[in-house]
Amino acid sequence: MTITQTLSLTNTPAKHEIIYPQGEFWSDEPPLETNLHLTQIILLIKCLEWLWQDREDYFATGNLTIYYSPNQKKSEFFRGPDFFVVLGTTRNENRRSWVVWQEEGKYPNVIIEILSDSTAKTDREEKKQIYQDTFRTPDYFWFEPYSLEFKGYTLIRGKYQEIEANENGWLWSEELGLYLGIYESKLRYFSPNGELILTPEEANLQERQEKELALQQQEYERQQKELALQQQEYERQQKELALQQQEYERQQKEYERQQKELALQKIAELTARLRELGINTDENL
Repeated sequence: MTITQTLSLTNTPAKHEIIYPQGEFWSDEPPLETNLHLTQIILLIKCLEWLWQDREDYFATGNLTIYYSPNQKKSEFFRGPDFFVVLGTTRNENRRSWVVWQEEGKYPNVIIEILSDSTAKTDREEKKQIYQDTFRTPDYFWFEPYSLEFKGYTLIRGKYQEIEANENGWLWSEELGLYLGIYESKLRYFSPNGELILTPEEANLQERQEKELALQQQEYERQQKELALQQQEYERQQKELALQQQEYERQQKEYERQQKELALQKIAELTARLRELGINTDENL
């Protein structure tokens, strides 16, 4: 997305022929063109740093100058990719630029350019050629944040070959071990099994939501257990009520039996008394 100086010795005034002192290579990149470009670069950095938070063997940054000439002069070529990753190095955040000959000759393993109207042609042609022939960067991608144009190339036998998209439209980066694809109009990483690589904020929100969901699940299970206990108590009470009803009916039958026996006993006693009195009960009955 940024336009990098490519001045030659023939068209650069002498006052710009400044040889950089050893170790004083500052990044010399122009400002990003839009906030959308800045947001995209920060997103790529944050997600990778969150995913690789336990790793110390890489360096990922954006809009930082790469110097690759040991006799670096202001007039000589250098490049400032919008985003790049170097593997097998250290996460030194104090780097003012990436100076290849001070970094064991390491060039970026992955470069992503965020296209703009002013730089798209350079990113698609000149930079692609430099990243292929000079940097020998294995994976090169570009992304246009407004039109959502997205392409990727991998280095095969010294030449960039376009990466074929999968069924989701994502492109595989062998160097990162991740897919890159468009999600909600942003270029994002995806794991080999298709999971979106989250930002720290998204991860924290997801963790909070998962905790809330776990608490809700625990509360639901508690309520279900309590409901089951209430159901058991209700069934116990129903059984007890049924037993009480049975006992009541038994007592009613017993009472009726006793009443009948009492009535018969009284009749017998009355009959015996009448007989004693000489009354013929058979006729009366």
